[in-house]
Amino acid sequence: MEVKAITRYVRQSAFKARAVTRDIQGLPAQKALTLLEFYPQKAARFVWKTLKSAIANAENNHSLNPDMLVVKEATVGEAPTIKRFRPRARGSASPIAKRTCHIRVIVEERAEEPVSKKKKAADGRKKARRVKKPAADSGKATEAKE
Repeated sequence: MEVKAITRYVRQSAFKARAVTRDIQGLPAQKALTLLEFYPQKAARFVWKTLKSAIANAENNHSLNPDMLVVKEATVGEAPTIKRFRPRARGSASPIAKRTCHIRVIVEERAEEPVSKKKKAADGRKKARRVKKPAADSGKATEAKE
């Protein structure tokens, strides 16, 4: 079951916030929370709050286990831009665009323990490896010894 949380009108550029949300998609929810705590970006705080809200919604409204939740989707959309003007030389003015965004996080419950991307890649590499067979000795090698 999918559970979502939306934070609207965040005073942060959508472009800057998308960089944070890209990193948490597909991660277990608890791991994504700890990852966001150590991000230096301002947007990480808002994404963290939204993810925390989505987990609380899943737990309280739908009785889902918070340890089994995975971030299915984390998106950032643009919101209305606040327009201001800054005075410039010789009586002119230049526009200032104060951008805002909407952050949406969707979590879902997975039946089994989610496998991280690194582990999947490692499993794939192990299956693809082949054991190299030693080259068959040609008659030349034995002739050279004699």
